[in-house]
Amino acid sequence: MASESSEATRIMVAVNQSTLKGYPHASISSKGAFEWTLHKIVRSNTSGFKLLILHVQVPDEDGFDGVDSIYASPEDFESLRQRDKNNGLQLLHYFVKQCHEIGVACEAWIKTGDAKDVICHEVKRLQPDLLVVGNRGLGPFQKVFVGTVSEFVTKHADCPVISIKRSADQTPQDPAED
Repeated sequence: MASESSEATRIMVAVNQSTLKGYPHASISSKGAFEWTLHKIVRSNTSGFKLLILHVQVPDEDGFDGVDSIYASPEDFESLRQRDKNNGLQLLHYFVKQCHEIGVACEAWIKTGDAKDVICHEVKRLQPDLLVVGNRGLGPFQKVFVGTVSEFVTKHADCPVISIKRSADQTPQDPAED
């Protein structure tokens, strides 16, 4: 049996798609959090860490991205569900590919639901050593309307959380975009 000190440190990184570019591009904040984790924590000790990469897909209210659901058939729902799954897989591929290129172990998966609740649930289920999330750096006024997943999980996740702010030069004109 391996000693506890030889086990890889498990870091969960919550990632999402960009609202500016769309799939399969990572959001500025989640890409920044992922890269920060690689450069500041993992560094060259790739065998000492395992990244757990979680993407939470937040479903539209009606599931149709602006399509009028009055004319939707059951096949339309299935087609859109499959498209969303494929888009999520493309997003995760970006992160998994980087992990494999530098030789750090990883697992990646997609869950659907409210991001803050799903992330906290997955932390409870998998018990990572650390959770890393991106943070858009919204002001108090914007938080009221947009909300902040990073703030919620920092308070409620059952493990230490590091919230990585995007740099000022990466902030779009509308800071709610990412």
